[in-house]
Amino acid sequence: MTAPGSAARRGALRVTVTSHTRRPTRVPGLAAWLSEVAPARARGEVSLAFVGDARIRALNRAFRRMDAPTDVLSFPSGEPRFLGDIVIAAGVAGRQARRAGHTFGVEARVLALHGLLHVLGYDHETDQGQMEKLEARLRRKGGLRDGLIEREGRRTAC
Repeated sequence: MTAPGSAARRGALRVTVTSHTRRPTRVPGLAAWLSEVAPARARGEVSLAFVGDARIRALNRAFRRMDAPTDVLSFPSGEPRFLGDIVIAAGVAGRQARRAGHTFGVEARVLALHGLLHVLGYDHETDQGQMEKLEARLRRKGGLRDGLIEREGRRTAC
């Protein structure tokens, strides 16, 4: 079981999950799952942080000039060993999980995978479908039914 502040290594990707929410956000096995389904080129470390909606709104405003909370933001590092950061809004994720009819853990996996692909340089808005195809394949590998791109027509920004 992987808890906030812990890390998992499977293959070449090391994932560290932390929680920066009032009530600690826990998604057992998330780090191991993400490491397991990650594409082969995902070599190095990535951090994944759960934050509150106010924090993600501030990050979205600062980095994307959008004054609204979003579900996931990705920050590629450009370094070979540390791939970057993935930030997930716990409140937004919870609401999306309820609307989609699945658990918070499933939604966290959907968002973490989507964020990881952005950290790796994929961009569904400009890549003629490569990210969407890869995400669909990795979702199936990880046992997920839907992904963000298909589910929301990519309304959510990363």
